[in-house]
Amino acid sequence: MGHRAHRRRRAVAGLRPVTDHVSIRDLRVAAVIGVHAWEREVEQTLSFSVDMAADVRKAAATDELADALDYSAVAAAIGAVVREGKFRLIETAAERVAGRLLADFPVSSLRLEVRKPVRDGYTAAVTIERTREVP
Repeated sequence: MGHRAHRRRRAVAGLRPVTDHVSIRDLRVAAVIGVHAWEREVEQTLSFSVDMAADVRKAAATDELADALDYSAVAAAIGAVVREGKFRLIETAAERVAGRLLADFPVSSLRLEVRKPVRDGYTAAVTIERTREVP
């Protein structure tokens, strides 16, 4: 019995958290965003990149979209949050998008970058990392 318990402990010790990621890069979304009066009157293009920690083993085994993190649905959710939000700050847009993705999709954590071209010839960017709250 001691030998079995030892093998079981070794097997459990060998298990590691899943570190698979599903990513979307350079998703462009037209948005009303900014603090200046002129920015509230025009659409600007934001660019989103997101890495989502999600276990892909079941999808890999079945080769079925139903078992995968549907990146088209994720992209649509990002677009909906941003278009509906009409935020003043890209920080707010990033936080709201991260919250929606964690609430609506089977991801344990994510890293999200939002980029906004600025008139003065540079790009402003905010990168946040969020983890699903465990009750």
